Amino acid sequence: MAEHPRDDVRWLTPAEKDGWTGLASLVLLLPGRFEAPLQREHGLTLFDYLTLSQLSEADGGRLRMSDLAYLANGSLSRLSNVVKRFEGRGWVERMPDPDDGRYTLVALTADGRRVVEAAAPTHVEAVRREALDHLTGAEQATLARIAERLRVRPEDHS
Repeated sequence: MAEHPRDDVRWLTPAEKDGWTGLASLVLLLPGRFEAPLQREHGLTLFDYLTLSQLSEADGGRLRMSDLAYLANGSLSRLSNVVKRFEGRGWVERMPDPDDGRYTLVALTADGRRVVEAAAPTHVEAVRREALDHLTGAEQATLARIAERLRVRPEDHS
């Protein structure tokens, strides 16, 4: 193994490198495997589906834009573009938050609910086929704990 020229870097151990390489491979590989059937069968990207899905599961079918961006794993600017497209299709509506007018709410419409309900079985099958069916129940629980630990809200970085 070659020596590292800098002593001030915490270089990865072999076990850490194996973990990181595996995680990086999954991060790059799985989104395409989840998105392909959604795109083919419903014309949705994975981000489109996650956005609609989070709204469908939210209380009253509506969320603040900032919360929806976090839950759908995207930036506010990306979400804003998607929501604008969804508004044009009649899938969502935007409105000021009655509790705090500084925020914008996004609400799922009946048409939007039909779209996400039609796409949900396709997505769930891909998630099972590509990920969950390969893991035991204990491994699934461990994966959930690891994901929760690694996932941080943007304000946690400020």
